[in-house]
Amino acid sequence: MCGIVGICNMNGPQGVSLDTLKNMLSVLQHRGPDEAGIYLDDCAGLGHARLSIIDLSSGTQPIHNEEQTMWIVYNGEVYNYPELKKDLQKNGHRFYTTSDTEVILHLFEEKGPDCLGQLNGQFAFAIWDSSQRKLFLARDRLGIRPLHYTIHKDVLIFSSEIKSLLMNEDIAREIDPIAMDQIFTFWTTLTPRTVFKNIVELPPGHCLTVSEGQIAIKRYWDIPFCTRDSQKDIPPEQLSERIRDLLLDAVRIRLRSDVPVGCYLSGGLDSSAVTSFVVKNFNSDVRTFGIRFEEHDFDEGDYQNQMVSFLNVNHSEMQASNSNIGAVFPQVLWHCEKPLLRTAPAPLFLLSKLVYQSGYKVVLTGEGADEVFGGYNIFRESKVRRFWARYPDSQNRPELIGELYPYIFDNPRLKCTLKSFFAKGLDETHDPLYSHLIRWENTGRIKTFFSDELSEAIGTSRGYEQVRQSLPESYARWDNLSKAQYLEMVIFLSNYLLSSQGDRVAMAHSLEIRLPYLDPRILDLMGRVPAKWKILGLSEKHILKKSFKGILPKDIITRPKHPYRAPITQSLLNEKTTDYAGEMLSEKPLRKAGLFHTGKVNRLMQKLKMSKNPSEMDSMAFVGILSSQLIYHQFVEDFSKRSKHSVDIDLVVDRRSEALKYANQKK
Repeated sequence: MCGIVGICNMNGPQGVSLDTLKNMLSVLQHRGPDEAGIYLDDCAGLGHARLSIIDLSSGTQPIHNEEQTMWIVYNGEVYNYPELKKDLQKNGHRFYTTSDTEVILHLFEEKGPDCLGQLNGQFAFAIWDSSQRKLFLARDRLGIRPLHYTIHKDVLIFSSEIKSLLMNEDIAREIDPIAMDQIFTFWTTLTPRTVFKNIVELPPGHCLTVSEGQIAIKRYWDIPFCTRDSQKDIPPEQLSERIRDLLLDAVRIRLRSDVPVGCYLSGGLDSSAVTSFVVKNFNSDVRTFGIRFEEHDFDEGDYQNQMVSFLNVNHSEMQASNSNIGAVFPQVLWHCEKPLLRTAPAPLFLLSKLVYQSGYKVVLTGEGADEVFGGYNIFRESKVRRFWARYPDSQNRPELIGELYPYIFDNPRLKCTLKSFFAKGLDETHDPLYSHLIRWENTGRIKTFFSDELSEAIGTSRGYEQVRQSLPESYARWDNLSKAQYLEMVIFLSNYLLSSQGDRVAMAHSLEIRLPYLDPRILDLMGRVPAKWKILGLSEKHILKKSFKGILPKDIITRPKHPYRAPITQSLLNEKTTDYAGEMLSEKPLRKAGLFHTGKVNRLMQKLKMSKNPSEMDSMAFVGILSSQLIYHQFVEDFSKRSKHSVDIDLVVDRRSEALKYANQKK
């Protein structure tokens, strides 16, 4: 995995600064510590920071075509590149590397943007056609790899990470009020928006072309859910076999690497299934890694140990103590580049450090299975609430909520509170956002801490209508579970899990994650599977569990769902973190940022310090406010002080004319 940057003058030759590209690369060295390269001419410049995984000796980027008219910088992996390469060679293409990067470039020569449909992988890349003066940017189907850009004075500037864009002194560093409203509703921004004004993401499954001063953005893929009459009701035994075959091949091609590949192993069904395929079919000596927590309620150690023993793997644990989570939280935000409403990315940040220190650059993970196979409580909640809504006065139907939260229903007071919570908006089943609206509204309650200035800047803007307008034309004809899955995947999975808990915290320590469950072939299959095989009754991930019956221990398959979480107040209000938390949430920094009401924040802090068991809402508000203040401090207030770096460039292809080269050196 790598980091990419670039500059494109949209209105013809103006020259490109070599120093600017170097500065942009300098803050991406965590993404690509092995080498760096730059191409530039009078109209465009490309930069690349490389993490060498495939073709260690000759894969230096930027990479060119045979005529050296097209140049590519690429962040990602295309797992089916050997098969694609064979076809390209048959068509006469000559390769000077053995990398997947060159395969993409030649495939683009053959098919243009249509090449994206043939790529099985995770990627963000830029191709500059110097003869046509065209720039092409593309991002993978689900947004596993990041790609941001901004436009300033008819110059498009792009990068893997926002901090790289901000190395350009002309780019303003301002918090976007609408983005804050979205984060404190959906846990993340809605693409293309980021938390910074005028800096956007290329949405997942989209490509962008710059030509003759114009920008064209096109969706090339969407999550392949289908209408009920297009679903395939395959017998469960046959479906299970098909899932096993696809997942096995998804694992096989994701082991393609010129460096060792490890596995994350949490003790849950998803990571256990992936690791078992690796051990039993490809590498019995695979190295595995897992997280242990100081807090018992967050720890999965017993199940993790069971799988380690069952598979007989060489396993390493990272102990995520409360103090360590709190200590690294500011660093996590520097890499995530957006406020967080949870501390969950911090242990994964610590785990990636352990993995890289153990000599690994690549791991397989189990992310995506819950979204694809129907594993989250939010899906089951929606099913129960729709069932309940048919007879809203029923006394028995709301009792089904107890099947999802038995530990809460044991407490009569909490049981009443939970029933009341899920009864809100019960009859609004016609709303396309029905499955998620109650959760989003609940999260949105913490916006009461916004300052008057921020609330005024947000005005009447609400993200719900943007989500409704973005839904596919056929969405209304999908089954209810598919609707809920779509919302979860396009918002939470793409914009939060694959970012803040995925690429960003892994690449902070130069670690590439690979996700077999998000193989497009699995997505295509499961998009056509009826809801009953995903959630049977209230049994989540039914068909995935059935697929691994007899392969994994029964205890692992039937264990209760254990959502991945991390301690909040225990981590952020302890002896080692009180200093920065107290400083960021004191009156002067709060007033300077202007994001939150100082009096309300002060009262919240006093309440948290006095409470041994703060509410979920108070904890979420606290981490959201603290993380926002840290983002403001790091990127708006203090950025120029912390961003001075140097980078060694291994390859420079300089095709600028002397006049424009001199002009840019004088700037």
